[in-house]
Amino acid sequence: MNLRLLVPTIVGAIMGVALAASPALAKKKEPVTTAPVAALPTAIDTDITREPENVLLLDLSDGGRVAIRLMPQWAPAHVARIKELTQQGFYNGVVFHRVIDGFMAQTGDPTGTGQSGSKLPDLKAEFNAMPHLRGTVSMARTNDPDSANSQFFIVFYPRFALDHKYTVFGRVISGMQYVDAIQRGEPPANPTRVLQASLASQQKTAPPAPVSAAAPVSAAQLNTSKSD
Repeated sequence: MNLRLLVPTIVGAIMGVALAASPALAKKKEPVTTAPVAALPTAIDTDITREPENVLLLDLSDGGRVAIRLMPQWAPAHVARIKELTQQGFYNGVVFHRVIDGFMAQTGDPTGTGQSGSKLPDLKAEFNAMPHLRGTVSMARTNDPDSANSQFFIVFYPRFALDHKYTVFGRVISGMQYVDAIQRGEPPANPTRVLQASLASQQKTAPPAPVSAAAPVSAAQLNTSKSD
């Protein structure tokens, strides 16, 4: 996730100041009015039973269910996309392909490479004022602000440098300990998978976690006889 400096904007601002200071170009100042900006709700409802259609459930291969409160008030188009893909079963079986300790866990690419997404068109950015706190769920993208599609990441620890540059659309409300246990790596050697993604309103039960392959048993271990 590369961050870009808005150099053209800075240059334009400097030139604008220079022109405004020129007596020959001075103009009568007109009163400036700004439209009021509606404050985004910051409170997160942790009750899964309330508005279950806006609760994303991730059942992980390492065991455990993660519940994420989706916030359409923050990013309506992104929440709608996550819900659409979830209901299609798009995220079932997808791995966490990029997991950086102390930073975040990223998933949502069916190829597991980080280079792909869904067949749906990319989304226009909905950057908002929500900070990237522990448990924040935000949309991944390329250097193009309007390139988010299906990949998203969950933040382990606060990363405020991402604020206003990536679209925050939800927050983990339970099961963060299972997020902490996601296998690390870029990509991980044995990646954690999303066995099932669903909305709480679908009332789907969690699938059984995969059984680890048992270690081979030797003939000596099977022999329980004792010699005299």
